[in-house]
Amino acid sequence: MASMLIEPDELVSGGDLLVFDCRFSLTDPLAGRRCYESGHIPGAYFLDLDRDLSGPVRKHGGRHPLPDPGVFADTLAGFGVGPDSDVVAYDDSRLASAARLWWLMRALGYRAPRLLNGGYQGFLHAGGHPAVEVPPARPCQPMPVGDYAGYCGIEGVKALQAGGAVLVDSREPRRYQGLEEPIDPVAGHIPGAINRPWQGVTAADGTVLDGPGLQSHWGEALDSGHLVVYCGSGVTACVNLFSLALLGHEDATLYAGSWSDWCSHC
Repeated sequence: MASMLIEPDELVSGGDLLVFDCRFSLTDPLAGRRCYESGHIPGAYFLDLDRDLSGPVRKHGGRHPLPDPGVFADTLAGFGVGPDSDVVAYDDSRLASAARLWWLMRALGYRAPRLLNGGYQGFLHAGGHPAVEVPPARPCQPMPVGDYAGYCGIEGVKALQAGGAVLVDSREPRRYQGLEEPIDPVAGHIPGAINRPWQGVTAADGTVLDGPGLQSHWGEALDSGHLVVYCGSGVTACVNLFSLALLGHEDATLYAGSWSDWCSHC
């Protein structure tokens, strides 16, 4: 587990790392940029969920489609990220958007970034001092990439489920149960899906649960066969996928469009 996470005191002490601030708010898409400009971990660059970590929104495909692999590789190269770069990602929302960068890079064959345990607040609580300066970019040649590995669209979900895979809905219980839906036009969940809310991966302070805690979060689902994980738009599902990887279950599939894609076909 330790190699996939980095503790705040390791950043406070510095090091030769490429650090990315991934803070974002679904209710205020400009909030992440404002937070970055008002204070960030020294040397960190900013990646925007809508602009950098997602592709253009269309009729189908969900609210946060995967970015074009070549475009994403160009974005990373603009900051100097190569295939073996030592990258750290953080946010202030319990890994909600930092885990998206982890999944994208890992799925394209980059060295997977480490996620900051406890996020930005953990850095501050560890004695870190924020900066407001934007570091100069150190561009490099983009890594040649193919398609992302480990994801599927709606037809893939149907085929995997028909083959015995278990669908995991990562949203809050009330959204899973169809009792409320604050974002998408249709409430409910994909038939047959079980619920493992993404917030269950971390404690309230944003630190990742230990091994037994993660085992408890997943319960019998770990023994259910192949897992296909989704959320509202393919972002917070990556927190659950990160937790599965921490437990050694690295073959789970992301339904990239997630519920926002599924309900667009209703």
